[in-house]
Amino acid sequence: MHEEDLAIGIDLGGTNTDFGIVDRSGKVLWRGGIKTKNHKEISSYLEELFLAMLPIIEHAGGVSRIKGIGVGAPNGNFYKGTIEHAPNLAWKGVIPMAQLMEEKFGLEVVLTNDANAAAIGEMVYGAARDMKDFILITLGTGVGSGIVANGKLIYGHDGFAGELGHTMIIPDGRYHPGTGLYGSLEMYASATGLTKTAIEMLQKSSAGSSLLHNYTEDEITSKLVYECAMKGDILSKEVYAYTGKILGMALANFAMATSPEAIILFGGLCKAGSMLFDPVKVSFENHLLPLFRNKINIIPSELADDDAAILGASSLVWDKEKS
Repeated sequence: MHEEDLAIGIDLGGTNTDFGIVDRSGKVLWRGGIKTKNHKEISSYLEELFLAMLPIIEHAGGVSRIKGIGVGAPNGNFYKGTIEHAPNLAWKGVIPMAQLMEEKFGLEVVLTNDANAAAIGEMVYGAARDMKDFILITLGTGVGSGIVANGKLIYGHDGFAGELGHTMIIPDGRYHPGTGLYGSLEMYASATGLTKTAIEMLQKSSAGSSLLHNYTEDEITSKLVYECAMKGDILSKEVYAYTGKILGMALANFAMATSPEAIILFGGLCKAGSMLFDPVKVSFENHLLPLFRNKINIIPSELADDDAAILGASSLVWDKEKS
């Protein structure tokens, strides 16, 4: 009996690296992880990754069953297979990660940035299975995006297309310490941005008017704002309403550029459900040209939180097969 092909997905983050072996239906069969931040040298990182993955590869039936490795990484360049000047990684400059992994594992490696990997994951396993035109937005510590048009991920001439989180949405708005830019979407619609909004609103409100007044500014996180909003706190709900308004406006701008069938929202902030999605949808429609109204859906990701990054990375292998 012919054994089914499998793919390895690696989610390479600044703190942790998670990996898994995935079948074509999107089931993560085996998984594991190592600490990225423990390694100052790329060689020691690759050695630990190799030793950690070896047992699960053998468990899966050996290298012959593995079709390839997909890697989602910050500042990953699909064309070159490199990680370039990633601010949250210890290895500086340009790292030829795909080449180094191919030499170490003896398997073909496809690498892109984490948001692009998530977009392909949605197309292969998730909410965009039957779509040719959609935008995926990741709402986490930052705001990432992957843009798919005519069934293909848009990489641009240099492999870095799709940085929608760094587009300016509020002229001369909040300063972004990582980029030096003012008013970018990431400073409003990420977990970081939502926390900033909560602190700004709190400073303007009267003492004791919100549950958030019971905490110092340093203690306020997006998770805390969510918990207070769920308890009925008015100010916390207003934070989500404002965040949704800004995000909806930005999504309208993006939608008028590529006319997607849907915009898929993914990441920690989406746990707020209708508290975020409702104001996003209202603002989105209000900022669209009439030509585009009421025909673009804003929907949540269908990838399970725990598996999403690994699935996204592994889907690069199946997507490469098609091309």
